Amino acid sequence: MNYTAPMLTLPATAEAFGTPSSAQAWLLNGTPLGLAALLLVAGALADAHGRRRVFLLGTLALGVTTALGAFAGTTALFTAARIAQGAASAAILAGSLGLLADAYPSGRDRIRATGVWGASVSAGIALGPLLAAVLSLADWRLAYLALGAATLATAVTGARTLTPPRTGGGGDPASTPTGSGGGPAPSPERTADTLAPERTAGTPAPSPERTAGTPAPSPERTADAPAPSPAGRAGGGGRPDLAGATALALALGALLTALTLGRDGWLRPAVGVLLLASAVLLALFVAVERRRKAPMIDLGLLRRPAFRASTVGALFTGLAVIGLFSVLPSLLMRGQGVAPLAAAGLFVLWSGTSFVVALQARRLAGRISAPYQLALGFVLSAAGVLPLLGTVDAPAVPWPRLMAGLVVAGAGSGLLNAALPRLAVDSVPPERAAMGSGANNTARYIGSAAGVALMLALSATDPDTAFAASAALALAGAALTVAGSPRR
Repeated sequence: MNYTAPMLTLPATAEAFGTPSSAQAWLLNGTPLGLAALLLVAGALADAHGRRRVFLLGTLALGVTTALGAFAGTTALFTAARIAQGAASAAILAGSLGLLADAYPSGRDRIRATGVWGASVSAGIALGPLLAAVLSLADWRLAYLALGAATLATAVTGARTLTPPRTGGGGDPASTPTGSGGGPAPSPERTADTLAPERTAGTPAPSPERTAGTPAPSPERTADAPAPSPAGRAGGGGRPDLAGATALALALGALLTALTLGRDGWLRPAVGVLLLASAVLLALFVAVERRRKAPMIDLGLLRRPAFRASTVGALFTGLAVIGLFSVLPSLLMRGQGVAPLAAAGLFVLWSGTSFVVALQARRLAGRISAPYQLALGFVLSAAGVLPLLGTVDAPAVPWPRLMAGLVVAGAGSGLLNAALPRLAVDSVPPERAAMGSGANNTARYIGSAAGVALMLALSATDPDTAFAASAALALAGAALTVAGSPRR
Protein backbone atom coordinates (compact mmCIF):
# COMPACT_ATOMS: atom_id res chain seq x y z
CA MET A 1 0.00 0.00 0.00
CA ASN A 2 2.80 2.38 0.87
CA TYR A 3 4.51 1.64 -2.45
CA THR A 4 1.49 2.40 -4.64
CA ALA A 5 -0.14 5.27 -2.75
CA PRO A 6 1.75 8.00 -4.70
CA MET A 7 0.24 6.78 -7.98
CA LEU A 8 -3.01 8.58 -7.15
CA THR A 9 -1.53 11.46 -5.15
CA LEU A 10 1.11 12.34 -7.78
CA PRO A 11 -0.78 15.29 -9.36
CA ALA A 12 -1.68 16.81 -5.99
CA THR A 13 1.77 16.19 -4.52
CA ALA A 14 3.52 17.72 -7.54
CA GLU A 15 1.23 20.76 -7.36
CA ALA A 16 1.86 21.20 -3.63
CA PHE A 17 5.63 21.09 -4.06
CA GLY A 18 5.75 22.88 -7.41
CA THR A 19 7.56 19.87 -8.88
CA PRO A 20 8.30 20.27 -12.61
CA SER A 21 7.28 17.47 -14.98
CA SER A 22 10.89 16.49 -15.57
CA ALA A 23 11.38 15.75 -11.86
CA GLN A 24 8.10 14.04 -11.02
CA ALA A 25 9.61 10.60 -11.56
CA TRP A 26 11.47 11.08 -8.27
CA LEU A 27 8.19 11.40 -6.36
CA LEU A 28 7.39 7.84 -7.48
CA ASN A 29 10.91 6.42 -7.52
CA GLY A 30 12.10 7.24 -4.01
CA THR A 31 10.82 4.00 -2.50
CA PRO A 32 12.06 1.62 -5.23
CA LEU A 33 15.46 3.33 -5.07
CA GLY A 34 15.74 2.64 -1.33
CA LEU A 35 14.45 -0.89 -1.83
CA ALA A 36 16.87 -1.74 -4.62
CA ALA A 37 19.87 -0.26 -2.81
CA LEU A 38 19.37 -2.08 0.50
CA LEU A 39 17.46 -5.30 -0.18
CA LEU A 40 20.67 -7.32 -0.55
CA VAL A 41 22.06 -5.79 2.65
CA ALA A 42 18.78 -6.58 4.41
CA GLY A 43 18.89 -10.17 3.17
CA ALA A 44 22.42 -10.66 4.48
CA LEU A 45 21.52 -9.06 7.82
CA ALA A 46 18.42 -11.23 8.14
CA ASP A 47 20.45 -14.39 7.51
CA ALA A 48 23.13 -13.26 9.95
CA HIS A 49 21.18 -11.66 12.79
CA GLY A 50 17.69 -13.09 12.62
CA ARG A 51 14.81 -12.74 10.22
CA ARG A 52 12.25 -11.88 12.90
CA ARG A 53 14.44 -9.10 14.28
CA VAL A 54 15.09 -7.54 10.87
CA PHE A 55 11.41 -7.83 9.92
CA LEU A 56 10.20 -6.07 13.07
CA LEU A 57 12.81 -3.29 12.92
CA GLY A 58 11.91 -2.70 9.28
CA THR A 59 8.20 -2.49 10.09
CA LEU A 60 8.83 0.02 12.87
CA ALA A 61 11.06 2.16 10.65
CA LEU A 62 8.52 2.09 7.81
CA GLY A 63 5.77 3.36 10.09
CA VAL A 64 7.89 6.26 11.34
CA THR A 65 9.25 7.33 7.94
CA THR A 66 5.83 7.09 6.25
CA ALA A 67 4.32 9.41 8.84
CA LEU A 68 7.26 11.80 8.46
CA GLY A 69 6.68 11.92 4.69
CA ALA A 70 3.30 13.49 5.35
CA PHE A 71 5.03 16.56 6.81
CA ALA A 72 7.50 17.10 3.93
CA GLY A 73 7.37 20.55 2.37
CA THR A 74 9.58 20.14 -0.69
CA THR A 75 10.22 17.63 -3.44
CA ALA A 76 13.66 16.85 -2.00
CA LEU A 77 12.39 16.16 1.53
CA PHE A 78 9.49 14.02 0.29
CA THR A 79 11.84 12.03 -1.96
CA ALA A 80 14.26 11.54 0.97
CA ALA A 81 11.40 10.24 3.12
CA ARG A 82 10.35 7.87 0.34
CA ILE A 83 13.93 6.56 0.00
CA ALA A 84 13.97 5.90 3.76
CA GLN A 85 10.64 4.09 3.42
CA GLY A 86 12.19 1.97 0.69
CA ALA A 87 15.11 1.07 2.96
CA ALA A 88 12.69 0.02 5.71
CA SER A 89 10.61 -1.94 3.22
CA ALA A 90 13.76 -3.79 2.19
CA ALA A 91 14.09 -5.18 5.70
CA ILE A 92 10.43 -6.21 5.70
CA LEU A 93 10.59 -8.02 2.37
CA ALA A 94 13.85 -9.85 3.04
CA GLY A 95 12.78 -10.85 6.55
CA SER A 96 9.27 -11.93 5.62
CA LEU A 97 10.25 -14.31 2.83
CA GLY A 98 13.04 -15.69 5.03
CA LEU A 99 10.51 -16.36 7.79
CA LEU A 100 8.22 -18.02 5.26
CA ALA A 101 11.03 -20.25 3.99
CA ASP A 102 11.75 -21.35 7.56
CA ALA A 103 8.13 -22.10 8.36
CA TYR A 104 7.47 -23.99 5.10
CA PRO A 105 10.65 -25.82 4.04
CA SER A 106 9.30 -27.34 0.81
CA GLY A 107 6.39 -28.98 -0.95
CA ARG A 108 2.81 -27.85 -1.40
CA ASP A 109 2.72 -25.97 1.90
CA ARG A 110 5.44 -23.65 0.60
CA ILE A 111 3.65 -23.28 -2.73
CA ARG A 112 0.46 -22.32 -0.90
CA ALA A 113 2.30 -19.94 1.45
CA THR A 114 4.21 -18.15 -1.31
CA GLY A 115 0.96 -17.89 -3.26
CA VAL A 116 -0.67 -16.16 -0.27
CA TRP A 117 2.39 -13.91 0.03
CA GLY A 118 2.15 -12.98 -3.64
CA ALA A 119 -1.60 -12.41 -3.32
CA SER A 120 -0.96 -10.14 -0.33
CA VAL A 121 1.42 -8.09 -2.49
CA SER A 122 -1.35 -7.77 -5.08
CA ALA A 123 -3.87 -6.78 -2.41
CA GLY A 124 -1.58 -4.07 -1.07
CA ILE A 125 -0.96 -2.79 -4.58
CA ALA A 126 -4.73 -2.55 -5.06
CA LEU A 127 -5.63 -0.95 -1.75
CA GLY A 128 -2.86 1.68 -1.67
CA PRO A 129 -4.22 3.84 -4.50
CA LEU A 130 -7.81 3.32 -3.36
CA LEU A 131 -6.98 4.56 0.15
CA ALA A 132 -5.00 7.46 -1.29
CA ALA A 133 -7.84 8.44 -3.65
CA VAL A 134 -10.41 8.50 -0.84
CA LEU A 135 -8.28 10.39 1.68
CA SER A 136 -6.92 12.83 -0.93
CA LEU A 137 -10.45 14.18 -1.30
CA ALA A 138 -9.65 15.96 1.99
CA ASP A 139 -5.83 16.16 1.86
CA TRP A 140 -3.26 13.97 0.09
CA ARG A 141 -1.10 13.97 3.24
CA LEU A 142 -3.73 12.01 5.16
CA ALA A 143 -2.91 8.88 3.16
CA TYR A 144 0.65 8.82 4.50
CA LEU A 145 -0.45 9.54 8.07
CA ALA A 146 -2.96 6.66 7.91
CA LEU A 147 -0.42 4.26 6.40
CA GLY A 148 2.19 5.23 8.99
CA ALA A 149 -0.21 4.58 11.86
CA ALA A 150 -1.30 1.22 10.40
CA THR A 151 2.32 0.13 9.92
CA LEU A 152 3.22 1.01 13.50
CA ALA A 153 0.24 -1.04 14.68
CA THR A 154 1.52 -3.95 12.57
CA ALA A 155 4.94 -3.66 14.22
CA VAL A 156 3.36 -3.87 17.67
CA THR A 157 1.23 -6.87 16.65
CA GLY A 158 4.22 -8.63 15.09
CA ALA A 159 6.34 -8.15 18.21
CA ARG A 160 3.62 -9.89 20.22
CA THR A 161 2.75 -12.71 17.85
CA LEU A 162 6.02 -13.69 16.13
CA THR A 163 7.71 -16.07 18.54
CA PRO A 164 11.21 -14.90 19.51
CA PRO A 165 14.13 -17.32 19.27
CA ARG A 166 15.35 -19.34 22.22
CA THR A 167 18.77 -17.99 23.06
CA GLY A 168 21.47 -18.48 25.60
CA GLY A 169 20.72 -15.08 27.03
CA GLY A 170 19.65 -11.65 26.06
CA GLY A 171 18.06 -12.65 22.78
CA ASP A 172 21.28 -12.22 20.84
CA PRO A 173 21.44 -14.73 17.99
CA ALA A 174 25.17 -14.86 18.33
CA SER A 175 24.77 -16.36 21.79
CA THR A 176 22.32 -19.03 20.70
CA PRO A 177 23.49 -22.47 21.88
CA THR A 178 24.49 -24.55 18.90
CA GLY A 179 23.17 -27.94 18.05
CA SER A 180 24.49 -30.45 15.56
CA GLY A 181 25.80 -28.99 12.33
CA GLY A 182 26.29 -25.51 13.78
CA GLY A 183 22.59 -24.62 14.03
CA PRO A 184 20.83 -23.54 17.21
CA ALA A 185 19.90 -26.18 19.69
CA PRO A 186 16.46 -27.66 19.05
CA SER A 187 13.60 -26.11 20.94
CA PRO A 188 11.61 -28.54 23.11
CA GLU A 189 8.40 -26.85 22.01
CA ARG A 190 7.18 -26.35 18.47
CA THR A 191 6.29 -22.72 17.71
CA ALA A 192 4.76 -21.01 14.72
CA ASP A 193 8.19 -19.93 13.56
CA THR A 194 10.03 -23.22 14.19
CA LEU A 195 10.43 -25.88 11.57
CA ALA A 196 8.94 -29.28 12.23
CA PRO A 197 11.67 -31.64 13.54
CA GLU A 198 10.64 -34.44 11.25
CA ARG A 199 8.62 -35.00 8.09
CA THR A 200 5.31 -36.58 8.80
CA ALA A 201 3.72 -39.22 6.66
CA GLY A 202 2.15 -37.88 3.51
CA THR A 203 4.15 -34.66 3.41
CA PRO A 204 4.70 -33.65 -0.23
CA ALA A 205 8.10 -34.12 -1.79
CA PRO A 206 10.37 -31.10 -2.15
CA SER A 207 9.56 -28.59 -4.87
CA PRO A 208 10.74 -29.64 -8.35
CA GLU A 209 12.49 -26.32 -8.80
CA ARG A 210 14.98 -27.13 -6.03
CA THR A 211 18.13 -28.28 -7.72
CA ALA A 212 19.97 -31.45 -6.97
CA GLY A 213 22.54 -31.20 -4.25
CA THR A 214 20.73 -28.52 -2.31
CA PRO A 215 21.16 -29.20 1.41
CA ALA A 216 18.07 -30.15 3.33
CA PRO A 217 16.69 -27.59 5.75
CA SER A 218 18.02 -27.94 9.24
CA PRO A 219 15.33 -29.24 11.61
CA GLU A 220 16.74 -27.23 14.44
CA ARG A 221 16.50 -23.84 12.72
CA THR A 222 14.26 -21.29 14.41
CA ALA A 223 12.74 -18.36 12.63
CA ASP A 224 15.12 -15.87 14.16
CA ALA A 225 18.29 -17.90 14.35
CA PRO A 226 21.22 -16.81 12.21
CA ALA A 227 21.72 -18.97 9.17
CA PRO A 228 25.10 -20.67 8.83
CA SER A 229 26.88 -19.32 5.79
CA PRO A 230 28.93 -21.59 3.59
CA ALA A 231 31.46 -18.83 3.37
CA GLY A 232 31.60 -18.64 7.13
CA ARG A 233 30.90 -15.60 9.20
CA ALA A 234 34.53 -14.92 9.76
CA GLY A 235 34.89 -13.24 6.43
CA GLY A 236 32.04 -10.84 6.78
CA GLY A 237 31.17 -11.09 10.44
CA GLY A 238 27.60 -10.33 9.50
CA ARG A 239 28.62 -6.72 8.82
CA PRO A 240 26.72 -4.85 6.11
CA ASP A 241 28.49 -4.62 2.76
CA LEU A 242 28.43 -0.83 2.64
CA ALA A 243 30.84 -0.60 -0.30
CA GLY A 244 28.68 -2.87 -2.44
CA ALA A 245 25.46 -1.20 -1.35
CA THR A 246 26.88 2.26 -2.12
CA ALA A 247 28.08 1.21 -5.57
CA LEU A 248 24.68 -0.31 -6.38
CA ALA A 249 22.76 2.72 -5.11
CA LEU A 250 24.93 5.13 -7.11
CA ALA A 251 24.60 2.97 -10.24
CA LEU A 252 20.81 2.97 -9.93
CA GLY A 253 20.73 6.69 -9.15
CA ALA A 254 22.76 7.46 -12.28
CA LEU A 255 20.49 5.24 -14.37
CA LEU A 256 17.30 6.86 -13.07
CA THR A 257 18.69 10.35 -13.62
CA ALA A 258 19.63 9.44 -17.20
CA LEU A 259 16.15 8.06 -17.91
CA THR A 260 14.53 11.11 -16.33
CA LEU A 261 16.63 13.50 -18.45
CA GLY A 262 15.94 11.40 -21.53
CA ARG A 263 12.46 12.85 -21.88
CA ASP A 264 14.12 16.09 -23.01
CA GLY A 265 16.36 14.34 -25.55
CA TRP A 266 18.02 10.90 -25.50
CA LEU A 267 21.09 12.10 -27.43
CA ARG A 268 22.05 14.79 -24.93
CA PRO A 269 25.66 14.40 -23.64
CA ALA A 270 24.49 14.30 -20.01
CA VAL A 271 22.33 11.25 -20.69
CA GLY A 272 25.23 9.36 -22.26
CA VAL A 273 27.61 10.27 -19.43
CA LEU A 274 25.12 9.12 -16.79
CA LEU A 275 24.47 5.83 -18.58
CA LEU A 276 28.21 5.21 -18.81
CA ALA A 277 28.63 6.06 -15.13
CA SER A 278 25.86 3.64 -14.25
CA ALA A 279 27.59 0.84 -16.18
CA VAL A 280 30.94 1.55 -14.52
CA LEU A 281 29.39 1.61 -11.05
CA LEU A 282 27.56 -1.66 -11.74
CA ALA A 283 30.87 -3.24 -12.77
CA LEU A 284 32.37 -1.90 -9.53
CA PHE A 285 29.54 -3.52 -7.56
CA VAL A 286 30.28 -6.89 -9.21
CA ALA A 287 34.00 -6.51 -8.46
CA VAL A 288 33.29 -5.70 -4.80
CA GLU A 289 31.00 -8.71 -4.41
CA ARG A 290 33.56 -11.05 -6.01
CA ARG A 291 36.25 -9.97 -3.55
CA ARG A 292 34.20 -10.32 -0.37
CA LYS A 293 34.30 -13.56 1.60
CA ALA A 294 30.68 -13.07 2.70
CA PRO A 295 29.03 -11.03 -0.10
CA MET A 296 25.53 -9.60 -0.14
CA ILE A 297 24.87 -11.85 -3.10
CA ASP A 298 26.79 -14.95 -4.06
CA LEU A 299 27.33 -14.36 -7.78
CA GLY A 300 27.93 -18.09 -8.16
CA LEU A 301 24.18 -18.54 -7.73
CA LEU A 302 23.76 -17.16 -11.24
CA ARG A 303 25.05 -20.50 -12.52
CA ARG A 304 21.74 -22.01 -11.36
CA PRO A 305 19.14 -21.84 -14.17
CA ALA A 306 16.29 -21.40 -11.68
CA PHE A 307 18.04 -18.50 -9.94
CA ARG A 308 18.74 -16.81 -13.29
CA ALA A 309 15.09 -17.23 -14.27
CA SER A 310 14.01 -15.78 -10.93
CA THR A 311 16.29 -12.75 -11.24
CA VAL A 312 15.48 -12.03 -14.89
CA GLY A 313 11.76 -12.55 -14.24
CA ALA A 314 11.83 -10.08 -11.35
CA LEU A 315 13.78 -7.49 -13.37
CA PHE A 316 11.36 -7.59 -16.30
CA THR A 317 8.34 -7.62 -13.99
CA GLY A 318 9.54 -4.25 -12.75
CA LEU A 319 10.41 -2.90 -16.19
CA ALA A 320 7.37 -4.08 -18.14
CA VAL A 321 4.56 -4.39 -15.58
CA ILE A 322 5.18 -2.27 -12.48
CA GLY A 323 6.77 0.52 -14.51
CA LEU A 324 3.74 1.01 -16.74
CA PHE A 325 0.97 0.49 -14.20
CA SER A 326 2.66 2.85 -11.75
CA VAL A 327 2.09 5.74 -14.18
CA LEU A 328 -1.16 4.60 -15.85
CA PRO A 329 -3.50 6.27 -13.29
CA SER A 330 -1.83 9.67 -13.73
CA LEU A 331 -1.87 9.25 -17.53
CA LEU A 332 -5.63 8.64 -17.45
CA MET A 333 -6.28 11.50 -15.03
CA ARG A 334 -4.31 13.98 -17.13
CA GLY A 335 -5.09 12.67 -20.61
CA GLN A 336 -8.77 11.81 -20.19
CA GLY A 337 -9.71 13.86 -17.13
CA VAL A 338 -10.61 10.67 -15.22
CA ALA A 339 -11.45 11.45 -11.58
CA PRO A 340 -9.05 10.09 -8.92
CA LEU A 341 -11.65 7.65 -7.55
CA ALA A 342 -12.41 6.35 -11.04
CA ALA A 343 -8.68 5.93 -11.74
CA ALA A 344 -8.33 4.09 -8.44
CA GLY A 345 -11.24 1.84 -9.41
CA LEU A 346 -9.52 0.94 -12.70
CA PHE A 347 -6.31 0.23 -10.84
CA VAL A 348 -8.21 -2.02 -8.42
CA LEU A 349 -9.67 -3.90 -11.37
CA TRP A 350 -6.13 -4.70 -12.54
CA SER A 351 -4.61 -5.42 -9.14
CA GLY A 352 -7.73 -7.18 -7.83
CA THR A 353 -7.59 -9.59 -10.74
CA SER A 354 -3.92 -10.08 -9.92
CA PHE A 355 -4.83 -10.89 -6.30
CA VAL A 356 -7.40 -13.54 -7.26
CA VAL A 357 -5.15 -15.19 -9.85
CA ALA A 358 -2.17 -15.26 -7.47
CA LEU A 359 -4.26 -17.15 -4.91
CA GLN A 360 -5.35 -19.71 -7.51
CA ALA A 361 -1.96 -20.07 -9.19
CA ARG A 362 -0.99 -22.92 -6.86
CA ARG A 363 -3.15 -25.16 -9.03
CA LEU A 364 -0.49 -24.85 -11.74
CA ALA A 365 2.23 -26.28 -9.47
CA GLY A 366 3.34 -29.67 -10.73
CA ARG A 367 1.93 -28.97 -14.18
CA ILE A 368 4.38 -26.33 -15.34
CA SER A 369 7.59 -25.12 -13.73
CA ALA A 370 7.83 -21.70 -12.13
CA PRO A 371 9.90 -20.23 -15.02
CA TYR A 372 7.20 -21.23 -17.50
CA GLN A 373 4.55 -19.79 -15.19
CA LEU A 374 6.52 -16.53 -15.31
CA ALA A 375 6.58 -16.68 -19.11
CA LEU A 376 2.82 -17.21 -19.22
CA GLY A 377 2.36 -14.23 -16.91
CA PHE A 378 4.47 -12.03 -19.18
CA VAL A 379 2.56 -13.10 -22.29
CA LEU A 380 -0.78 -12.32 -20.63
CA SER A 381 0.53 -8.96 -19.45
CA ALA A 382 1.58 -8.05 -23.00
CA ALA A 383 -1.77 -9.24 -24.35
CA GLY A 384 -3.57 -7.02 -21.83
CA VAL A 385 -1.46 -3.94 -22.53
CA LEU A 386 -1.98 -3.94 -26.31
CA PRO A 387 -5.72 -3.06 -26.05
CA LEU A 388 -4.71 0.04 -24.08
CA LEU A 389 -3.19 1.58 -27.21
CA GLY A 390 -5.11 4.72 -28.08
CA THR A 391 -7.09 4.87 -24.82
CA VAL A 392 -5.37 7.97 -23.40
CA ASP A 393 -5.73 10.14 -26.52
CA ALA A 394 -9.16 8.86 -27.59
CA PRO A 395 -12.00 11.45 -27.83
CA ALA A 396 -13.81 9.55 -25.06
CA VAL A 397 -12.67 6.84 -22.68
CA PRO A 398 -13.19 3.42 -24.37
CA TRP A 399 -14.29 1.78 -21.13
CA PRO A 400 -14.98 -1.80 -22.41
CA ARG A 401 -11.60 -2.07 -24.16
CA LEU A 402 -9.78 -0.47 -21.26
CA MET A 403 -11.36 -2.73 -18.65
CA ALA A 404 -10.85 -5.90 -20.70
CA GLY A 405 -7.17 -5.09 -21.12
CA LEU A 406 -6.76 -4.45 -17.40
CA VAL A 407 -8.33 -7.82 -16.51
CA VAL A 408 -6.05 -9.76 -18.86
CA ALA A 409 -2.96 -7.84 -17.72
CA GLY A 410 -4.01 -8.36 -14.10
CA ALA A 411 -4.17 -12.11 -14.63
CA GLY A 412 -0.63 -12.02 -15.96
CA SER A 413 0.54 -9.97 -12.98
CA GLY A 414 -1.04 -12.50 -10.61
CA LEU A 415 0.89 -15.37 -12.17
CA LEU A 416 4.10 -13.35 -11.84
CA ASN A 417 3.45 -12.45 -8.20
CA ALA A 418 2.76 -16.08 -7.29
CA ALA A 419 5.75 -17.58 -9.10
CA LEU A 420 8.46 -15.07 -8.18
CA PRO A 421 8.59 -15.59 -4.37
CA ARG A 422 8.44 -19.38 -4.74
CA LEU A 423 11.23 -19.42 -7.29
CA ALA A 424 13.27 -16.93 -5.22
CA VAL A 425 13.53 -19.28 -2.23
CA ASP A 426 13.44 -22.58 -4.15
CA SER A 427 16.38 -21.60 -6.35
CA VAL A 428 18.88 -21.18 -3.50
CA PRO A 429 20.05 -23.36 -0.58
CA PRO A 430 17.90 -23.04 2.56
CA GLU A 431 20.55 -21.07 4.48
CA ARG A 432 20.54 -18.50 1.64
CA ALA A 433 16.75 -18.04 1.57
CA ALA A 434 16.89 -14.40 2.69
CA MET A 435 19.69 -13.72 0.20
CA GLY A 436 17.56 -15.29 -2.54
CA SER A 437 14.53 -13.20 -1.69
CA GLY A 438 16.70 -10.09 -1.37
CA ALA A 439 18.28 -10.64 -4.80
CA ASN A 440 14.88 -11.31 -6.37
CA ASN A 441 13.26 -8.22 -4.93
CA THR A 442 16.33 -6.09 -5.70
CA ALA A 443 16.01 -7.02 -9.36
CA ARG A 444 12.27 -6.34 -9.19
CA TYR A 445 12.67 -2.84 -7.78
CA ILE A 446 15.61 -1.92 -9.97
CA GLY A 447 13.33 -2.83 -12.85
CA SER A 448 10.38 -0.90 -11.45
CA ALA A 449 12.40 2.24 -10.73
CA ALA A 450 13.90 2.18 -14.23
CA GLY A 451 10.51 1.27 -15.68
CA VAL A 452 8.73 4.21 -14.05
CA ALA A 453 11.36 6.67 -15.28
CA LEU A 454 11.30 5.12 -18.77
CA MET A 455 7.50 5.08 -19.06
CA LEU A 456 7.20 8.70 -17.89
CA ALA A 457 9.85 9.74 -20.41
CA LEU A 458 8.21 7.85 -23.29
CA SER A 459 4.69 8.99 -22.44
CA ALA A 460 5.71 12.66 -22.42
CA THR A 461 5.35 12.76 -26.20
CA ASP A 462 3.01 9.82 -26.90
CA PRO A 463 1.45 7.49 -24.28
CA ASP A 464 1.13 4.74 -26.91
CA THR A 465 4.92 4.56 -27.08
CA ALA A 466 4.97 3.61 -23.40
CA PHE A 467 2.28 0.94 -23.94
CA ALA A 468 4.17 -0.56 -26.88
CA ALA A 469 7.43 -0.55 -24.93
CA SER A 470 5.76 -2.32 -21.98
CA ALA A 471 4.36 -5.07 -24.24
CA ALA A 472 7.73 -5.55 -25.97
CA LEU A 473 9.58 -5.76 -22.66
CA ALA A 474 7.06 -8.29 -21.34
CA LEU A 475 7.58 -10.55 -24.36
CA ALA A 476 11.34 -10.22 -23.96
CA GLY A 477 10.98 -11.21 -20.31
CA ALA A 478 8.94 -14.29 -21.32
CA ALA A 479 11.65 -15.43 -23.73
CA LEU A 480 14.53 -14.87 -21.31
CA THR A 481 12.94 -16.57 -18.28
CA VAL A 482 12.41 -19.86 -20.09
CA ALA A 483 15.85 -19.91 -21.73
CA GLY A 484 17.52 -23.04 -20.37
CA SER A 485 14.70 -23.80 -17.91
CA PRO A 486 13.02 -27.23 -17.64
CA ARG A 487 9.33 -27.44 -18.47
CA ARG A 488 8.48 -29.22 -15.23
